[in-house]
Amino acid sequence: MTTRPTLLGYVRADALSCAEELAAATDSLVAFASAEGFTLGTVYTERDSAESAAFHALLDEVKRSDVHAVVVPTMNHLGLGSTPAAMRQHLEFHQAHVWAADSR
Repeated sequence: MTTRPTLLGYVRADALSCAEELAAATDSLVAFASAEGFTLGTVYTERDSAESAAFHALLDEVKRSDVHAVVVPTMNHLGLGSTPAAMRQHLEFHQAHVWAADSR
């Protein structure tokens, strides 16, 4: 039996309109991880995009662990205070591959 690699998740709650959408976004990360052969690890949920605490916690985990894969519901979830492309580049600079669950 082989161990599936771990994939981290990131969701911006402020990009969604209600708790049901947040649950659906998280479910999309679970489905993506399963379909792509990963185990979904921690899903970092940004509650206050002005603070970006969850993004920084995600980045810290990428820096200190062997997990170098991140999934977001859509690339727009990376747009806190910057463009999605810039945030993606920041993660990729630290050797994390970034996927969008909606791109399958």
